Amino acid sequence: MFSTHSWGATEQECAASYPCDEHLPKPYLSFHRAIDVDAPVPLTFRWLCQVRTGAYTYGRLHSSSRTLTPGAENLAIGQRFLAFDLVDFEPGSHLTGVTYPAARRAYGVIAVTYQVVPRATGASRLVVRLNAAAPTGLARIRASVLAVGDTVIMRKQLLTLKALAERDAAAPQ
Repeated sequence: MFSTHSWGATEQECAASYPCDEHLPKPYLSFHRAIDVDAPVPLTFRWLCQVRTGAYTYGRLHSSSRTLTPGAENLAIGQRFLAFDLVDFEPGSHLTGVTYPAARRAYGVIAVTYQVVPRATGASRLVVRLNAAAPTGLARIRASVLAVGDTVIMRKQLLTLKALAERDAAAPQ
């Protein structure tokens, strides 16, 4: 099902708890994106760490590396990922960020978790929950508008990360 609230995510994934839930007070609106990746969890997570070096979205693909950047997987609290500062992570599992002050002016207060989970032997699933603060009517409208744009942009990002991880997984060792 395709909607601005959920793209590719299962009901169970939408109902689950994520680390970003702890970094934003309620009320907030949650948006979910998910995709199957035919690559093992460590490789998919390694490509996810590449988001530190480029956006992997429309208009920014030309500046996003098609090879893994050495050291991009060396995570630390406070590192910048797109419009977020890293506030929590578990190597091989998830990255969680909160919008930094300048990004908050543009997008509002947002917490996001990118999580990589095993799907089958040698395969993984990339699941994203984005929580957007929405305490008032105006903030709820902004969050809904953000969701429309995010659906298109994050879809491209996830499809690109999937393709790169699958390409590397299929490459001769």
